[in-house]
Amino acid sequence: MTKPSLPELLHAAVTAVGGTERPGQAAMAGAVAEAVDDNSHLLVQAGTGTGKSLGYLVPALAHGERVVVATATLALQRQLVERDLPRTVDALHPLLRRRPQFAMLKGRSNYLCLHRLHEGVPQEEEEGLFDQFEAAAPSSKLGQDLLRLRDWSDETESGDRDDLTPGVSDRAWAQVSVSSRECLGASKCAYGAECFAELARERAKLADVVVTNHALLAIDAIEGAPVLPQHEVLIVDEAHELVSRVTGVATGELTPGQVNRAVRRAAKLVNEKAADALQTASEGFERVMELALPGRLEEVPEDLGYALLALRDAARTVISALGNTRDKSVQDEDAVRKQALASVETIHGVAERITQGSEYDVVWYERHDRFGASLRVAPLSVSGLLREKLFTERSVVLTSATLKLGGDFNGVGASLGLAPEGTAGDDFPQWKGLDVGSPFDYPKQGILYVARHLATPGRDSSRTDMLDELAELVEAAGGRTLGLFSSMRAAQAAAEELRGRLDKPILLQGEETLGELIKNFAADPETCLFGTLSLWQGVDVPGASCQLVVMDRIPFPRPDDPLMSARQKAVEEAGGNGFMAVAATHAALLMAQGAGRLVRATGDKGVVAVLDPRLANARYGSYLRASLPDFWYTTDRDQARRSLAAIDAAAKADGE
Repeated sequence: MTKPSLPELLHAAVTAVGGTERPGQAAMAGAVAEAVDDNSHLLVQAGTGTGKSLGYLVPALAHGERVVVATATLALQRQLVERDLPRTVDALHPLLRRRPQFAMLKGRSNYLCLHRLHEGVPQEEEEGLFDQFEAAAPSSKLGQDLLRLRDWSDETESGDRDDLTPGVSDRAWAQVSVSSRECLGASKCAYGAECFAELARERAKLADVVVTNHALLAIDAIEGAPVLPQHEVLIVDEAHELVSRVTGVATGELTPGQVNRAVRRAAKLVNEKAADALQTASEGFERVMELALPGRLEEVPEDLGYALLALRDAARTVISALGNTRDKSVQDEDAVRKQALASVETIHGVAERITQGSEYDVVWYERHDRFGASLRVAPLSVSGLLREKLFTERSVVLTSATLKLGGDFNGVGASLGLAPEGTAGDDFPQWKGLDVGSPFDYPKQGILYVARHLATPGRDSSRTDMLDELAELVEAAGGRTLGLFSSMRAAQAAAEELRGRLDKPILLQGEETLGELIKNFAADPETCLFGTLSLWQGVDVPGASCQLVVMDRIPFPRPDDPLMSARQKAVEEAGGNGFMAVAATHAALLMAQGAGRLVRATGDKGVVAVLDPRLANARYGSYLRASLPDFWYTTDRDQARRSLAAIDAAAKADGE
C-alpha cells in the first residue's frame, strides 16, 4: 500500500471533524512535518480560526514517534482529548494502517487519592471532617462535597477532578488529594494498585500522544525527576503562556501560616528539641514578616537573613529526624510523616535558596489584605532553563495566535532562550518562524481606534475623559462591549460610572463566576462585561454580543512589579533596551490577546478601541500596533462612533 501523503491525511482529518480545510492549515501541517522529520524547532503563529490543532496533530501522528502536547488551558486539553484526537485517530486509522493511542496526564494533585479518601487527612486541624461521611444528611457544604466525592470514587474511571460535574470546593478537594511530595508511593500504599494517578501515568507510557499542561511540562524540566514519558516530539500550544507558567513553577514562597502548619505537622513526630527549634525559628520568621513592606529585596536584610538561616537549619534537623522516626503511636504514621516531611522540605528549600543569594534570583515581599505578608523568590529569567531542558533532546513546535510581536518572532524567541532567527550558533538551537496568517479579513472585519485626543493616563488619575469616551462608545455600540482594564480598581470604577449613566446591563468580573459571566454576556447583545487579566485571554464570544472591545490603557507591568522591574534592569545592565525587551513585549502580548477577542468567526465585525493616546503618539506605539491584528486603523472618534452605530443597526436588522 502506498504511504498516504500529508495533504491526504489532513483532508481526511478535517472532514472527520466536520469542517473544511482552512487557509494556512496546510502550510502549518507541512512546516510541522518538516520540523519533526528534521529534528528541528519551529515557532508557528496561527491566527484564530486557522484550525491549528489539526495543523500539528496530523503530521505528529503521521510521524509515528511519541508526541507530548502541552497546553495552558483546560478548555483546549478537553477539546483535544474529547473531540479532536478521537475523530482524527478514527479518520487516519485506515490510511496509516495503525490506530495511535492517546492519553491525558496531569499533576498528581489533580487526581483523587484513594488513601486520603478512605483513611482521612493526616493532620490534626482537619480531624472530624471525615466523620461527616457517616452522617445521613451532612449539615455543611464541605460534608456534602465529601459524600459526593466518596460516591464518585466508585463510579469514576479517571479520578480526574475535572471529570467531576458539578465540581467541589478547593477545600473539599484538598481532603482527597495529595501532592507528589505527600504521596506514599505505589509500592508502600495499600491502594497503590488502584491509584488513579499511577494508572494515568501507565496509560501515558503506552500512548502515542500524551496531552498535558504547561505546569507539568515545567515540573518535568525543572525538577530533574521525569514525570512525562520519554518523547521525541514536543508541541507547545498556547505557547505565549509558557514563560509565565514555567516562572510560576520555579517560584518559591514562604508565609508565616505555611511555616506554622509545618511546625504543627512535625511536632508529634520528632524529638522535643527538634520540634522546639523549628517552633522558635517559626516565631522569629513571623516577627520579621509582621514588619515586611511590599517590594523587591536587592539584598536580604540582616534580620530576615538570620530568621531564614534559623528556619533552614531547624528544618534540616526536623527532616533528618523524620527520616529516622517510626512512631507507631501515631495513627497511619506513614501518611502523617509524608505530609509533614513535604511541608518541612518546602520550607527548607525556599529558605536555603534565598539565603544562598543567587544573582539569578529575584526576592521580594508581598502583602495581601486578607492573607498578610509573604516572601517570594523567582528566577530572573527562565530562558536558559528552557533552552537547556526543552530544546536539546527533541523536536519542539511552539504555536499560538500571538507569537509574532512587533513584526517578528525574536522577542518571544528570546524569552524561550532562542537567539534571533537565523543567527543561532553552537550554544543556541536552530529554529524557524512561520506566520500562517488567519482565515479572517481583518481590515474589512475590524477597526482599530485609538483615542488620540485623551490625556495620557497617569498612575492614580481618575480619567474622567476616558470614562466619557467609554460611555459614548458603549452607547453607539448598543452595549455589546467587552471592557478590558489594566486593574480591578479601574474595571470597578468604570462599571460603577456606566451603570449610573447608561441603560445597559454591566457585568463585572468578581461578581459571579467567570463562566457564568461569559455565558450571560454572550446571551444578551445589550450586555457589557468589564474585567481584568483573565478576560484579556479567556473570552470566546463570536457573533453580535461582542462588537466592541475596549482597552482602557496599554497594559505595561506596574513600575513596582519586583520581577518585571528586575528583568528590565538586567537587560539594561547588559546593554539592551530593558523597556522594549520586557515592558513593551509584555504589553504587546496582552494587547494582541485582547484584540483577538473581537473577531472569532468569519461574519464578526466590530471595533477595538484603545483609550490610551500613547498607542498613537509614543515612539513605541508602532511596535505595539504591529503586534495586533491588521485592523483598519483610525484616530477619528466620530468615525469610530459611526462605525459602531452602523454595526449595531446591521445586527438588529439581522435579528441578532
